[in-house]
Amino acid sequence: MRTLIILMLMAGIAFAQKVVELEQPKSNKVVVKLMFKNGSISDPAGKEGLTQLTASLVTGGGTADMTYGEIQDFIFPMAASYFSHVDKEVTTFTFQVHTDFIKEFYPIISGLILTPSFTEADFKRIIVNQQNFVDQVIRASSDEDYSKMALEDLLFRGTNYQHMKQGKSASVSTLTLDDVKNHYKQFFTRNNVMIGVAGNYSDKFLKQLKSDVMKLSDNKPAMPEAGKPNRPEGINVEIISKANAFGSAIFTGYPLKITRTDNEFAALMIANSYLGEHRKSYSRLYQKIRQTRSMNYGDYSYIEWYDQGGSYQLPRPGVPRSSNYYSIWIRPLQIAKQLKMQYEELSDIKVGHAHFALRMAIREMNLLVENGLSKEDFEATRTFLRSYIKLYAQTPEQRLGFLLDSRFYDRKDYIAELDKLLAKVTLEDVNKAIRKHWQVDNMYITIVTDESEAEPLAESLRNNTPSPMSYSNQLKSGLPDEVLAEDAIVAEYKLNIKNVTIVPSADTFK
Repeated sequence: MRTLIILMLMAGIAFAQKVVELEQPKSNKVVVKLMFKNGSISDPAGKEGLTQLTASLVTGGGTADMTYGEIQDFIFPMAASYFSHVDKEVTTFTFQVHTDFIKEFYPIISGLILTPSFTEADFKRIIVNQQNFVDQVIRASSDEDYSKMALEDLLFRGTNYQHMKQGKSASVSTLTLDDVKNHYKQFFTRNNVMIGVAGNYSDKFLKQLKSDVMKLSDNKPAMPEAGKPNRPEGINVEIISKANAFGSAIFTGYPLKITRTDNEFAALMIANSYLGEHRKSYSRLYQKIRQTRSMNYGDYSYIEWYDQGGSYQLPRPGVPRSSNYYSIWIRPLQIAKQLKMQYEELSDIKVGHAHFALRMAIREMNLLVENGLSKEDFEATRTFLRSYIKLYAQTPEQRLGFLLDSRFYDRKDYIAELDKLLAKVTLEDVNKAIRKHWQVDNMYITIVTDESEAEPLAESLRNNTPSPMSYSNQLKSGLPDEVLAEDAIVAEYKLNIKNVTIVPSADTFK
C-alpha cells in the first residue's frame, strides 16, 4: 500500500510540473486553464459530490477582495468569462479574456484560485442547486441523461467511479462549508495541477501565472486509484420505473480495455464511427433504427465517455479518463401506452419499441464482429474521420483543452497524432480491433421507462419473448419487403439475458 501511495504521489508531481502552451501571436484572446488531477474520485466516502461543490463555489463565489456580484459587474465590459468543470479524474478551471483586458482581468484569475472567499451565503446558494440536481433534476429533466448516469452507477457499482460528480442525495445533504475549505486545501494544490495557456500572451504573463500557481497549498494528495468497471456475466438489465416517463431511454455498456493512450484506439474509432457516430445520419444504427423505421430521434455508439451528448454535436475536452467502457445510446422509444393511444390497430400490444430496438442495435454490432467492415465502408469512414476530427478543436479554448487531455494520456497533441494514426490504419487493423474488443454476450443495460411499461418489458426480456415491430398500418404499407423480412429476423434475435431487475425511480442515486 505504501509503495502504491508513493507512486501516485510521484504521478501527481509529474502532472504538476507540466505547462502546456499554445502560442497564437495574432490572436486577440488569452485562455488560461488549470487542470487539477483530482475529480469526483477524490470525494471522501460519505461526502460524494464534494469536489463538484468545491469547484462550483470557487467559480460561483467571490475572492478576498470582491464578491461574486462585483466580479460579474467588473468583467462584463471586458466580455471575459470563466467556469469550472469536474469529471471523474480531473477538475478544470477555464478563464478567457480579450488581450486588451488581460492586465485588469488577471487579479480575478489569481484571486479566485488563491483566495476564494468561500462565504456562507455563496455556499448556501450553490449547495441548494446541487442538492436539487441529485434529488430532482436528474430524474425529471432528461430520461436520456438519467439512463446514462444510471448505467455508470451500475457499471461501476461499488467503486469510486459509481457516483455522479454531483454526488448522491444523502451525501450532498451532509456537506459543509468547512468540508469545502479543507477539500480545496487538500486536493487543489500546486502538486497536482497542470497549467495551460493559449493565445496572445507575454513571457511576463506566463511567468506571473506560474509563480502564483506555486502559492497554492503544498499538500501532496494521495489520490485514490480510479475505479475499474465491473465485468458482467451475460446481459444484466436494470429497468428504472418512472411515473409519466416520455418513453424508454436505453444505455448499454461493458468494460473496454483501451483508451487514447493506445494506438489501436484509432482503428476502433473507425469501426465505431461506422456503427454509430454521435449525431451522424450515415451511421449504421441511425439508418436502421431512426431513418428506416422512424422509431426515435437517434441511435449512437461510443468507445469512450461522451460528455453532454444531448447538448453537443462534437466531443468536449476536459473529460480524460483512465477507466473506459463501450456504450450504445438508444434515444427514447415509444411505449405501449403511447402506441395504443395513437393507433387502433396496435390496441393489443403489451410492450413498446424498446425490446425490438435493443435487439436490432446489438444484432448490428454482432454482424460487425462476425463480418467486419467492407473495404468500401472502411475507406469512406476513415476519410470522413480524418476531416471530422479537425472540427474538435476550432477555438483556442478547445485546442488548449485537448492539449491538456493529451498530456493525461501521455501524448503531446492527440488530435494531430490521431490523424497520422488514422492514415496508417488498414482494414485488417480495424477488423482485428473489432474482434478483439467488441462482443454482445456480456454487458449492462439500463432502461428508464414508464411505470406501465416496466414489468411487461422486464418479462419480455427475461423470456426472450419475440418482439415484432409495432408499425401503424399506414407506415407498414410503405415499407419495402426487405425491411419487413429483416424485422422478422430481429424480432426473434436471442439476447444473452441473465438478469433483469426493476428499480423504482425514487430509489436511484441515494
